[in-house]
Amino acid sequence: MFWLNGKPADSVSLSDRSFQYGDGCFTTMLTRGGCIQHWSRHIERMNACLDLLTIPRPDWHQVENWLQQAVKSDVKAGVKLHISRGEGGRGYSPTQVASPNVTISDFIYPPHYEQWVSRGLELGICRTRLGHNPLLAGHKHNNRLEQVLAKAELDKGGFADGIVLDICDNVVETTMANLFWVKDSSLFTPDLRNAGVNGVMRRVVLEQLGDLSLKASIGDFKLEDVLSADEVFVSNSVLGVAPITRIGSTSFDIGKITKRIQEMIDS
Repeated sequence: MFWLNGKPADSVSLSDRSFQYGDGCFTTMLTRGGCIQHWSRHIERMNACLDLLTIPRPDWHQVENWLQQAVKSDVKAGVKLHISRGEGGRGYSPTQVASPNVTISDFIYPPHYEQWVSRGLELGICRTRLGHNPLLAGHKHNNRLEQVLAKAELDKGGFADGIVLDICDNVVETTMANLFWVKDSSLFTPDLRNAGVNGVMRRVVLEQLGDLSLKASIGDFKLEDVLSADEVFVSNSVLGVAPITRIGSTSFDIGKITKRIQEMIDS
């Protein structure tokens, strides 16, 4: 189902600025036992993007109440929270715009995610490159055309997901998740200062590393760095952490560090 500002809806106005310009942001959340997982972190990431876009923050207590309409109490599922600047305005100008629109939708937990988490998944390598945009990098704003093009490319190749590089051939992420790899007992993940999305689960993983006596090396890396890894995994808020068993023609075992991180995330 869909809700617009807390009320059931099946459409939004043609003058909504998210439809017109992608003017807004969103986050996708896992729900379990009637609770939104990592809700406070989702609020933090939404506030950061809203502040950057100068969109007024909503009343989060009200939004949480609206979300309860979409949260299923008996099963693991997902909800998407989408905030638009609102309706109206002349051209690109954000002046003379009505109050923000909050859209909520629910969805079933993808059944294949369980298999990915336990058995791993294979990644393709996208030809589509991500441009550099330091102003918006890290944020999950509503302009996702690069990801749409990359995913369309993977669909044609028969891959569920794939690694995406930037215009300098640095590894950034996959089309749907953040990327990590382990080499010689050290953990690596790409710097997202120029492109990509700093996902909530990425932050959770990085916060857990102290308990494993690991430090993350965050920087600019090439595809060859990933392909030479001992183990590789991806993360997002709904999937959690899933091991990678193949990238192109290179195979990987499901490693001990990946399994330990999975256990810590699920505990």
